[in-house]
Amino acid sequence: MMKITGSIVSAEAVWDHVTMADRELAFKAGDVIKVLDASNKDWWWGQIDDEEGWFPASFVRLWVNQEENTAVETVEGASPSPSEVQNGHADASPSSSDCLCQPAQDRDQMRANIINEIMSTERHYIKHLKDICEGYFRQCKKRRDMFNDDQLRVIFGNIEDIYRFQMGFVRDLEKQYNTEEPHLSEIGPCFLEHQDGFWIYSEYCNNHVDACMELSRLMKDGRYQQFFEACRLVQQMIDIAIDGFLLTPVQKICKYPLQLAELLKYTVQEHSDYRYVAAALAVMRNVTQQINERKRRLENIEKIAQWQASVLDWEGDDILDRSSELVYTGEMSWIYQPYGRSQTRVFFLFDHQMVLCKKDLIRRDILYYKGRINMDRYNVVDAVDGRDDDFNVSVKNAFKLSNKDSDEIHIFLAKKLEEKLRWLRGFHEERKMVQEDEKIGFEISEYQKRQAAMTVRRMTKQKGHRSVPPGYPPPMDPMNPGQYLVGDSMEQSEFEFPEPERCKSPFWQSFSRLTPFRK
Repeated sequence: MMKITGSIVSAEAVWDHVTMADRELAFKAGDVIKVLDASNKDWWWGQIDDEEGWFPASFVRLWVNQEENTAVETVEGASPSPSEVQNGHADASPSSSDCLCQPAQDRDQMRANIINEIMSTERHYIKHLKDICEGYFRQCKKRRDMFNDDQLRVIFGNIEDIYRFQMGFVRDLEKQYNTEEPHLSEIGPCFLEHQDGFWIYSEYCNNHVDACMELSRLMKDGRYQQFFEACRLVQQMIDIAIDGFLLTPVQKICKYPLQLAELLKYTVQEHSDYRYVAAALAVMRNVTQQINERKRRLENIEKIAQWQASVLDWEGDDILDRSSELVYTGEMSWIYQPYGRSQTRVFFLFDHQMVLCKKDLIRRDILYYKGRINMDRYNVVDAVDGRDDDFNVSVKNAFKLSNKDSDEIHIFLAKKLEEKLRWLRGFHEERKMVQEDEKIGFEISEYQKRQAAMTVRRMTKQKGHRSVPPGYPPPMDPMNPGQYLVGDSMEQSEFEFPEPERCKSPFWQSFSRLTPFRK
């Protein structure tokens, strides 16, 4: 690699990059990045609009033709250098219109090339997984004086499960591979048959950040540096550090949609594999999208722990014991059966539970814990405007939470119909999220909970006092994500967004952005 001079090289992000340090560049998959410095093989310096910073080279793919903005697929976790691209050493990926205009023979050759590349990268990937499992993991398990079970679980996750799954997947791919005429190969059905198996990558990707943190901590001790290097040499592995090998499953799962999209581009509709490849592409895009979403949620749990620490008089279990997402928040009137008086509370709807808070009478920006409702035990019921039979009161813009196992009922009254509809939508999204989590087995590990709690304790200790929020966030509009709402019951002045240098409530603003409503 060398420093880029002259014309600027462009790259396309293939994976969301969430910044972990001040000088890192954040981006979403699909963003275009100007690569300004590629002298380091692992971390490049780039620019998006007016923002500059470091980013992992393995998270992007360079454009082959910088003038025509044509993207190239990188080979197994290593991006081609700018010099290689500019010298034409990488193959271009034509657009769909170019494909349709090409002769059938050329299309068949391009499809054969893509099939061959898929098969080649799968074989290399299996070798990487074998090296991780046999060269590192099994050797680490022998050294009980250096690694305990928790450390092994954090560093390697479910890598052995991925290895076993991938071997079965590749065996089926090999059966479908036509060695004589590769363009006739039908590999789409293999992805569909194994689609449920790819969900095991979710656990690994969600754990990867913790693995990097634990490795970084261990590498401060020279013994571990020597041990991992000895493992690499004994296994005759290529000269890549252990963290580079552990990144390959993350890179692999986000690469499948790219490969399948390229394959579909050169598969005519009359081909027997066309509809299977199209379906496989949709499946793998969904897998990577869901993994990305889970990754985002895990990166936000520290903010949830901060929020809990800011609420006074907290009682019972921590939020993170059951929840990992703030779904919706706002202020409403609330009546609890039997025939209680109306009270105004601030409600925070998380997955699995809704927390009730009360504002301080004088300091309206301070919240006190007043209880919680287990959403797994309640049904949401719309209430008709007028006299309510359960509470014998007139209601408007109301809905109820009815306990599935008892006669317990809560009624909530919003100021406006629009706010009521947003809450109903929020409850629907909460149940949908819970069902999706159960489907793929998503959960926060004890290690991740401990790390979040330790970070909050450290921040609180540095401040020298208990953290207090400057004000609870305005709820986000579930019909229009990203738009903040201010109800009539709230003072407009509480939610003014001041100039950046005088920002009064960065914590609450960032916390409210955790709401993940999707259309």
